[in-house]
Amino acid sequence: MNKETKLAIIEEDPWLEPYGHQLNERYERYQRARKEIEESEGSLLDFARGHYYYGINFDNEKNGWNYREWAPNAHQLFLTGDFNNWDRTSHPMKRNTTGDWEIFLPYEDYKYSFVHGSKVKVHVQANNGSIDRIPAYIRKVIQDPQTYDFSGQLWFPEPFNWTDNNFSLSENVHQPIIYECHVGMAQEYEGVGTYREFADNVLPRIKNGGYNAIQMMAIMEHPYYGSFGYHVSNFFAPTSRFGNPEDLKYLVNKAHGMGIIVIMDIVHSHAVKNLAEGLIEFDGSDNQYFHSEGRGYHVGWDSKLFDYGKWEVKKFLLSNVHYWLEEFHFDGYRFDGVTSMLYFHHGNTSFDNYDKYFDDVDWDAVTYLQLANDVIHEFKQNSLSIAEDVSGMPGLCRKPGEGGFGFDFRLGMGIPDFWIKTLKEKSDEDWDINEIWDVLINRRYKEKTIAYAESHDQALVGDKTIAFWLMDKEMYFQMRVEDPSLIVDRGIALHKMIRLITISLGGEGYLNFMGNEFGHPEWVDFPREGNSWSYQYARRQWSLADREDLKYKYLANWDKAMLKIIIENKILSASKARQISMDTDNNVIVFEKNDLVFIFNFNPGSSIFGYKFWVPQKGIYTIILNSDKKKYGGFDRVDDNINYPTDEDQRVSIYLTARTTLVMKKKYL
Repeated sequence: MNKETKLAIIEEDPWLEPYGHQLNERYERYQRARKEIEESEGSLLDFARGHYYYGINFDNEKNGWNYREWAPNAHQLFLTGDFNNWDRTSHPMKRNTTGDWEIFLPYEDYKYSFVHGSKVKVHVQANNGSIDRIPAYIRKVIQDPQTYDFSGQLWFPEPFNWTDNNFSLSENVHQPIIYECHVGMAQEYEGVGTYREFADNVLPRIKNGGYNAIQMMAIMEHPYYGSFGYHVSNFFAPTSRFGNPEDLKYLVNKAHGMGIIVIMDIVHSHAVKNLAEGLIEFDGSDNQYFHSEGRGYHVGWDSKLFDYGKWEVKKFLLSNVHYWLEEFHFDGYRFDGVTSMLYFHHGNTSFDNYDKYFDDVDWDAVTYLQLANDVIHEFKQNSLSIAEDVSGMPGLCRKPGEGGFGFDFRLGMGIPDFWIKTLKEKSDEDWDINEIWDVLINRRYKEKTIAYAESHDQALVGDKTIAFWLMDKEMYFQMRVEDPSLIVDRGIALHKMIRLITISLGGEGYLNFMGNEFGHPEWVDFPREGNSWSYQYARRQWSLADREDLKYKYLANWDKAMLKIIIENKILSASKARQISMDTDNNVIVFEKNDLVFIFNFNPGSSIFGYKFWVPQKGIYTIILNSDKKKYGGFDRVDDNINYPTDEDQRVSIYLTARTTLVMKKKYL
């Protein structure tokens, strides 16, 4: 990089001037790493094809299977499994010229034993003993229902019949409306749902609700179901507890047929510390895939931390990025735990000044994330990468050449924290509309945000969803349509308002965790010893929203209508909102965005006749969305069938009821 050239993010943010040296070094490290890879392996995408070299692959030229493993400190490796009656010494592997362990199995000799569906492991002799391990690049892992032992499984199916060749990402990526989902808990029965059940039963609901993307959790294999998929053991294997790899492909293919983007929650921030299932001490050392000692252990998550600077680890992780896009046609990723990756303190600080962004940074992790985003975007045009980051690190959603990391979006993690804190700590009368506005519009210039009122984090046991914070035990007794309840009326009203102001102001994309759109009651709690291994709270009760006699239908109706207005008027992809009025006396916010006028009356008790506010254009306005309609759980106090003309001062006069939000649009005759 030319030292005279100033990175774009510094030019656009003078506060970054004192940190120009760190930002320039960030870019130079990325350039050096990329150049080193290209000089060694031709291109970054070629480097990210390690899964074709390592693991078990069929060699057409030699007509047989190669199995290779990177285990530099191991004394000896043996391939074992059903094919050799689990003989741990009959199939020794040899070191090749690159130092990797390998073995070749000719097809003619093993065509009846080394077969689809049979189980395999690798027996590793090393300084930590002689242990059966699961191959690092294995494509499928299966658990024995009697012993609960995990094994690798050979998976040689017929080619999947993809029908998504014409699926285009171009439109939806500009305003993604994401349905965050977990396949296992997506069914109503008490048990583990499957990929095919999700595809056939839940995808139609998502499409009908107006969402154009799904974000799938817990896809990578994990030994403990209750980890929500965040303690990954086998990075190239889709979890078999939901079905076979072809079932996952069926799901993705069906989503694409409905025009739905499929994003995967990818966990490269840490890994499970289990010796039997995971990568820890694979070659007998404590620093093969992970850092050694304290640097390699996350105290808060009880998990292992990757060494992102090591060549073979970068190959493993970047190949993993490539693999899911290629093999399963995923359209991008939400990277879990980015803040933890970026800092040696893993985010355990308050990011209250610019110094904090550049202190205690793991620069190897920064470079890895830049390269990972290159792999994503070079392999698949218009793909999406989303960072789960709470720090606000400058440049996260800018290209490396501008001084950034290359992510497309960051999650607006401060927004749900704000809403929960407000509901927990403030009475309705004390809600500060200026604070609401500031929190929702606070994001870095040219860096796009996925806004959300709540995600799976707020639904977990120990916390409460927004609906539960608002209505609590009343949801058990007062949710029938005929049941009068001031608490439920308030809860439904604020639930609608929080969602609309979040999606309209909070970012360029939007996310909702499954079921929360209709106020799913209770929490998420996976089977564990403490709840007698119950699935009662690890499911979704869709029937609540379907029943005409329950009030959940009101929130479901609202969510669908809200998304329709947002999509049709391109609100998420529009330029920033224009503030019209911040009426602190009445707790009313009015703003304009892409020719729509949004009105929010957060006042808990005051309904105002003849409420007047200025609008950007003269003319006749109509209400196109009204939270007070009965079909949304309101009281039909506002007539949205009449015209609202501007007066001589270019103002509109409406009846603005308490805890109501309206969206108005100029009528073109």
